[in-house]
Amino acid sequence: MTTALILIDVQESIRHRPYWNPAEVPVFLERSNALLRGALAAGIPVVRILHSDGPQTADNPWSPASGHVRPLDGLAPFTAAAEFLKHRHSALVGTGLEVWLHQQGIRRLIVAGFRTEQCCETTARHASDAGWEVDFVTEATLTFAIRHTSGVALSPADIKLRTEAVLHDRFASLCTVEQALTRAQSMS
Repeated sequence: MTTALILIDVQESIRHRPYWNPAEVPVFLERSNALLRGALAAGIPVVRILHSDGPQTADNPWSPASGHVRPLDGLAPFTAAAEFLKHRHSALVGTGLEVWLHQQGIRRLIVAGFRTEQCCETTARHASDAGWEVDFVTEATLTFAIRHTSGVALSPADIKLRTEAVLHDRFASLCTVEQALTRAQSMS
């Protein structure tokens, strides 16, 4: 298989952030679990990326010492083909992921996870610049409202639309879950 699913930061840490809003989580989990199950059924390796930063203390939800740097409750359990702990926005920085992908002969990445415009978009841009084909599955990403410095509030839908606009035909192909799985199987 020359495609891998990169599942970024889908971890309990996010529930402990001030911007956490569970409103879109059920749809995100349904689409993410459909992508995950489809990838596993097709033999597509699934790479789990977890994020850690800040003080390595139990009161920091992004520290493994907190117990929150683990898969988000509701995500279908799976055995990852590989797992990496990252400390930057891009899953390709300082993790060993890039080496692993080259060793596996991976040429296309399916990107999904948290946050749409942050770690997922950054990883997609980085991967594209490094030579991978990227399928960005927006419906299997999750983000939260952000306030612009002007005071304008951007909804999760606004942020996803903006992310799609800047990635499309530059850094990634925009795909539904089903399209990403079909494309991956056509590359095998």
